Amino acid sequence: MPQKVLAGRSGDPQLRGDLIRVKVDQVILTRSPARAVAEGLRVGMKRALPEVTIAYEGYAVSDPCTLVAAANGAPDSVSSAFPEYNILVGRAGIGYPAPVHIERFAAPARLALTDDPRLATVGGLGMLALVVSPTQLGEAMATGQVWLRPPRSIQIHLSGKTRPFVCARDVALELIRRDLRALVQEVEARHHAPVVLEFAGPSARLLSVGSRSVLCGIAHQVGASAALFISDDKSEAFLRDQRRSKAHRALAPDPGAPCDEVITLDLNTVDPLIMDEDGRVRAARELAGKPVGQVVLGGDSGATLRDLLAAASLLKSKRIPPRLDLLLAPPSRQVLEVLGQDGALVDLVATGARIIEPDRRVATGDIYPAPLGAVSMRNMDPEPQVEGRRSFLVASAETLSYAVAHGQVGDPRSFKRPARVTVPRILPTEDVLVVRKKGQKKGPGHQPFKPTPLAQPQPLKLPLSLDAHPGLPQGGNKVPEAPSVALVLSKPEEVRAACDGVLAGTLKIRAIVAPAVPRQIVTALASEGVAAFQLSAAAVSAFGKQKDAKLAIPAKAWAADLEATLGKAQVTLRWLAVDREQAWTQAGRS
Repeated sequence: MPQKVLAGRSGDPQLRGDLIRVKVDQVILTRSPARAVAEGLRVGMKRALPEVTIAYEGYAVSDPCTLVAAANGAPDSVSSAFPEYNILVGRAGIGYPAPVHIERFAAPARLALTDDPRLATVGGLGMLALVVSPTQLGEAMATGQVWLRPPRSIQIHLSGKTRPFVCARDVALELIRRDLRALVQEVEARHHAPVVLEFAGPSARLLSVGSRSVLCGIAHQVGASAALFISDDKSEAFLRDQRRSKAHRALAPDPGAPCDEVITLDLNTVDPLIMDEDGRVRAARELAGKPVGQVVLGGDSGATLRDLLAAASLLKSKRIPPRLDLLLAPPSRQVLEVLGQDGALVDLVATGARIIEPDRRVATGDIYPAPLGAVSMRNMDPEPQVEGRRSFLVASAETLSYAVAHGQVGDPRSFKRPARVTVPRILPTEDVLVVRKKGQKKGPGHQPFKPTPLAQPQPLKLPLSLDAHPGLPQGGNKVPEAPSVALVLSKPEEVRAACDGVLAGTLKIRAIVAPAVPRQIVTALASEGVAAFQLSAAAVSAFGKQKDAKLAIPAKAWAADLEATLGKAQVTLRWLAVDREQAWTQAGRS
């Protein structure tokens, strides 16, 4: 299916070549919108060319630091002048970008580019969302096209029916437990291409769009570039309920279309599961009795409208324990309104829930962090688990409901009867917090968009001598902000976190060295002038035991395999960039 989406937007329907030029349907800006727009203006953008371009304000909770940063045009800020460039603005309070975009803008069989891995959930509606750098987003807005690697596919065949108290979040955790990451890495290494997860099978067609989006949300956790469901009558009914039936297009794989690998999963075998603080997925009963101090119900992924209604039903007439905080994070304004109209919001508030703002820092734990000395349980997908970032338990809404009712972790099947809820079909669809260009007047307080000066690209030339640092910088061990730093990383989560830092502009480096780097990350880093090198796990592990050293590459022509010196050891680096990516890396930007 991802090949079908790209083939219809490329000049080469056969998708030959390491990189292909494709037309972009939507651009979604959440993490570095100001910088992406500045990049577009640098290459001559007068107005954004994709059919939908939207920037979501991520900070719903204001503080002096965020206000000053926004006033100074910080890369992650959103300007009120964006609509002048044909860019919609989702104002603070509209909800989390992923669920809001599924409700109001996502369309099946289209291609979307974004700077936020958490937007993979739009694949539940049949939309292919790929993460690229702000430089590539600027190019896409200015020209309507971008260079991408053609992906490979892994099919996940779903059969059977989930048992009571088991939902899509448990199925997603089961896929992670089956070490889907190792299979993704194997396919990437075999074909030197990014991997997209395709969900198929009779049970996949029975899932609601909300449940499908929860499953797609695990893509980046397992190293895949995106995830995709078919677009069928379920998608059409969802869009009809959102009053957007014209956006529907059918999308299904061709009969007999090959996939690189196939995984089968019988939903009847899935139990209530929990991902612990170390990223291991375990049965809920294995952690039974563990005290819980905080529960965050909702968020941008992992909790559908049906899940929140089920939690309200299970917790009706119950009260939270004295030492537990229940935080309700409605995914969108639409969900909040439906909860209010249904009476579920009253039941949750009566239980002791506090309603919190849809701020991006909830997912990272920068606000409402896990309490010291206590366990936090949440629905949403975690950010990369790296040293220095407090983690939390990830579980389904039913499992969280058990923790709220009893103050400890347990198996939700201990409830007397499962919740039976009916999701309303009449939904509020007023886009009151979406700012559009139409009808906008430039009043006395109008402020034009003044992008902060962009850094000049610095070419990467041989011979190369970089300061090599083991692991991610933490606390006082920060790497210098200079174009001479290489991070030697051993864990996939460290690679994800480093990529996030580079794309957000908070991490200034010139190279990443790791045993495995997802190919989509290789492309994004190359467009920012950052080289991605592959090194054996043994060599990376040996280097991690010593202090900082030099990574030296002699003055020879760039090639796929480079002989280098890492500290005192002679190593062979595999340069993962291909085709134009190599030129981007050497030039310092795409």
